[in-house]
Amino acid sequence: MPRLAGTILGATLGAVISVVFKSWPYVGPLMIAVGVMAAVFLTHVLGMKDAAKVAGYVCGVVLLNHTDGPWRYAAYRLIETIVGIAMAVMVSFVPKLLKADKLNEHQLRG
Repeated sequence: MPRLAGTILGATLGAVISVVFKSWPYVGPLMIAVGVMAAVFLTHVLGMKDAAKVAGYVCGVVLLNHTDGPWRYAAYRLIETIVGIAMAVMVSFVPKLLKADKLNEHQLRG
């Protein structure tokens, strides 16, 4: 869940900063640094310290490359993260299914 929380916070903060400073012709490294630090700070204030790296990274990426469509990128990033977490959870069940399959095989033989 820290990954999801960090993605939500970072994408939202990056999109908000992009919209607020949209009139600026160029979002410089200083603005990106401020956004990343703000994301990390907010995760600590909200008690989500495990989400700090992801929040900072996502906020920085939104500010760096997606100033023309920050909300769209934030939505895509959130969908990517949810799909990734869902896939990881499903893959984690494979060893359990294999064990159950072997157990059933032994019971059928026994």
